[in-house]
Amino acid sequence: LPACRDSKLFIKDLHFDEVPVRIYLPRVPSASKRRGVIFFHGGCGMFGSIRSHERICRYIARKSDSVVVSVGYHLSPEYNYPAQTLDCLTATVHFLKTAENYGVDSDRIIVCGDSAGGTFTASVCQELVNRRHIPKIRAQVLIYPFLQALNFNLPSHQKNAFVGFLSREHTVRFILKYLKKDCSMTEAILAGSHVPKSMNLKYRKWIYPDLIPEIFKLGYKPPLPTSFLPQVHEETKELFETRFSPLLAEDTVVCRLPDTCIITCEHDVLRDDGLLYKKRLEDNNVKVTWYHMEEGFH
Repeated sequence: LPACRDSKLFIKDLHFDEVPVRIYLPRVPSASKRRGVIFFHGGCGMFGSIRSHERICRYIARKSDSVVVSVGYHLSPEYNYPAQTLDCLTATVHFLKTAENYGVDSDRIIVCGDSAGGTFTASVCQELVNRRHIPKIRAQVLIYPFLQALNFNLPSHQKNAFVGFLSREHTVRFILKYLKKDCSMTEAILAGSHVPKSMNLKYRKWIYPDLIPEIFKLGYKPPLPTSFLPQVHEETKELFETRFSPLLAEDTVVCRLPDTCIITCEHDVLRDDGLLYKKRLEDNNVKVTWYHMEEGFH
């Protein structure tokens, strides 16, 4: 569908290196270059579109007087993982290089996304830390992001296991469908049978219930030990890539990330992903602003 007319915004549909984007530019002239916002919509990499997030992108553009670029990355299953992350990366690099063409200060560009869009945001920022000869991302905004696929038994997974829209089981099923894997592995992954002991030991310094503040652990019960299933591990190795699970990135990457805003919701299985990433960033001296919506849902 074409972009609708807006009295306060110019709205254009374009392509950044073959990636569809929609740009929202404030109509009122600016005395100086504006800020830029690159937005990645949520939807598990399979749902959502530029159109589904039209209202929020218009709102951001109007309220912050910024130029917003909404990225219409190609969806699974028609486009295999990691096409979605690569599309987001491609569009981001293109905008960083051409920002001045849209009246944007290339040193004041942030990346923002909700849910899976938050995953793509974290991944893109990590992949850009070593890129030279292009402007640096000024900040990243992660709205209830999915950030790890190792542990689905954190306090927020238990507390919100059966919350509507995004239950614990639905989360894993969506992941498997996104990666075009057999959904019969759902129970094994929920139990943690896809993770070898050595990997659990390696990453428990970053992904572990004890790292969650006590106020968020009321009623939490440690899960029973489970057997490792090598065949499930082999089938789901993508889950351990930092592109898919940004929480697994090394400190040498995390310490170079831009200022970050993280938004978490109380009634959300993914709440603890945001809390754990917040701690990792702060431990690496990255400035973090955190907003927690006590009555919020995913």
